[in-house]
Amino acid sequence: MDSFSALIRTASHEQHMEAETSTFMTDLLGGRLGVDAYARYTEQLWFVYEALESRAQDLASDRVTGPFVRPELFRLAALKRDLEHLRGPDWRSTLTALPATRVYADRVAAVARAWPAGYVAHHYTRYLGDLSGGQIIRDKAERTWGFAKKGDGVRFYVFEGITNPAAFKREYRALLDGLAVDDLEKQRVVAECKRAFSLNSDVFRALGEEFPLSA
Repeated sequence: MDSFSALIRTASHEQHMEAETSTFMTDLLGGRLGVDAYARYTEQLWFVYEALESRAQDLASDRVTGPFVRPELFRLAALKRDLEHLRGPDWRSTLTALPATRVYADRVAAVARAWPAGYVAHHYTRYLGDLSGGQIIRDKAERTWGFAKKGDGVRFYVFEGITNPAAFKREYRALLDGLAVDDLEKQRVVAECKRAFSLNSDVFRALGEEFPLSA
């Protein structure tokens, strides 16, 4: 019988691939879009992580979410530095969420308030993705737009508190396998993971419309 972490990965594979291979992300990683598109994407991340992290301390004592709330994962401070670098010191005054981003962030905020296991679904799709595919984005961004290696502009992808990402991911998956909920709730978590990837795809679709490649 598959472990729960393997089940999540398998069940959400289609939605995960759809997000990963979106036209916007393909064009961005292919170096076909300018740094402004990368900055706009980084702005959207701010809203999602604000929703994810603003209630993290409240959830740290929860039986279900507590083991997942790890300060070394928090991204807001790194995002702040990146946005200062990309948009200047007044970045907050020009910060806007795309409608798709607002829907995504609102969903994260809603489960953070009312559904601990659902929060874990979003936590997993974001942070494990940042530790994995996020490193490809960092490498491409450094080479395409000349950011300093692991410096301002790409700090979001640098987890200074995690010295061994592979070991950390193994530990994280073990936490998922031991998630303190029943089987029915686990099915709901899997469905929420799929939803999280779809919400992410919607953001990429909106960014693709904002930054179309000229024919």
